[in-house]
Amino acid sequence: MKSSLFYTEEYKKIENKIRNFLNSQEGFLSPHTLSSTRATGDAIQDLLAENFRSIMKEHIKEYSSDFARRAMADLAFTDKDGFYYIVDVKTHRLETHFNMPNLTSVERLARFYEDDKNYFLVLIITYNLQKARVNVQKVHFVPIEFLSWDCLTIGALGWGQIQIANSNNIIVTPQSRKKWMLELCDTLFEFYPNEISKINDRINYFKKVKQYWENKKE
Repeated sequence: MKSSLFYTEEYKKIENKIRNFLNSQEGFLSPHTLSSTRATGDAIQDLLAENFRSIMKEHIKEYSSDFARRAMADLAFTDKDGFYYIVDVKTHRLETHFNMPNLTSVERLARFYEDDKNYFLVLIITYNLQKARVNVQKVHFVPIEFLSWDCLTIGALGWGQIQIANSNNIIVTPQSRKKWMLELCDTLFEFYPNEISKINDRINYFKKVKQYWENKKE
């Protein structure tokens, strides 16, 4: 059994609901918040956390938004069919032109996806500012496996971090989890040898540094 939220057209309706909700909100940004892209993103995330249950009311059985900063999730909910969803909220301000947000650790995702009832969702809010208002242009609300590897990359942190290569280029391609996870493995089989090569280069560099300091007079 697959999630009825994402293997039907329902998720597209939810994307529209989120977009309409955010565009209907006034006065939640202060002048100080407007001057900071990060503060604006945090304000949008907080607003969603406070209202997500009501936006998703017919789909949510249990809901939580109480997570530590370094947790996988910003929000989480269980649906009526018993599927468990954690949601990573990302905001992209169009005026910034380019960013590469981290999504999650490859190792944490692999462990989380050992249970077929778990879903790691990415909620991407693309917006610009019109005076003191947020104008949401696009919302993506999809499982990570719906994001094409043509718009993802791996960052060198820990086991590897899945990143969006460019927030201006989000490619949604609904596909099976099995197919996407196999592509993840193939991507890592290319990524890790490159990292080993880089580490060997660094070792060789610091061997020369050590030799320099060993030969240096006090």
